[in-house]
Amino acid sequence: MKLDGRRESENFEDRRGMSGGQMAGLGIGGMIIVGLITLLMGGNPLEVVQQMGGMQGGEEQQQEVTFSPEEEAQAKFCRQILASTEDVWSAVFRQMGKTYTPPTLVLFSGQVQTNCGGATSAVGPFYCSADQKLYIDLSFFKQMETDLKSPGEFPRAYVIAHEVGHHVENLLGILPQVHAKMSQAGKVQANQLSVRLELLADYYAGVWAHYEDQAFGSLESGDLQKAINCAQHIGDNYLQERAQGYSQPESFTHGTSDQRMRWLKRGYQTGDMNTTTFTGSYESL
Repeated sequence: MKLDGRRESENFEDRRGMSGGQMAGLGIGGMIIVGLITLLMGGNPLEVVQQMGGMQGGEEQQQEVTFSPEEEAQAKFCRQILASTEDVWSAVFRQMGKTYTPPTLVLFSGQVQTNCGGATSAVGPFYCSADQKLYIDLSFFKQMETDLKSPGEFPRAYVIAHEVGHHVENLLGILPQVHAKMSQAGKVQANQLSVRLELLADYYAGVWAHYEDQAFGSLESGDLQKAINCAQHIGDNYLQERAQGYSQPESFTHGTSDQRMRWLKRGYQTGDMNTTTFTGSYESL
């Protein structure tokens, strides 16, 4: 991915090296990712949740810490991708007669306190609608290379764009409406609503890539396929089958590998904001 000379977002908080803070319950995105990532790593999701719920402490405190050139390069990359999403979504929202308010990117290490509660790096990247911030521990990028078989810059950009996609859902009023429905629904129906949200965030990540590449020609040969490969390796069926040898469709919360790949690719190919995952039957997604 070609980003030389591109600006870096100022909507950025660097909390790496901070520790402490009482750990509370996770938001919907965090709870979903806890189960998937922990299963993938061979652990027990319940134990992780219990561990986080039992952590106590005061406010986050800054510690002396130094970062490697690789970590600093990754942080710069995150700021550049966030800046790109700001430019793309501001233009898209203007075309819709709306104003885009960008989210803040928070880098953390180990654990972090949010308005959605506390979280550890075990949850992976996530978006908190209560403070309109997306949270990333850069160690996840290493997990993408080793555990998710997704090396390269554009898969990392896809991860960031997916979380920004949830922010777009929030600004458009989709996220709060669906969360309200999920709170009133049974488990299976709530899971299906969650899948629709996640696939829409994948689609919006593709929409971002469509306009990013159109404006800057930043995607290089093979970049899109690398992101599609990443989507394959974070599908519910893939993760469950790898962790336990079989999948349970009624428990899916993010969508199958095929669904995630298709919706990401569709967003990139069309850039159409009139498309949504909330029409048609669940089986047709």
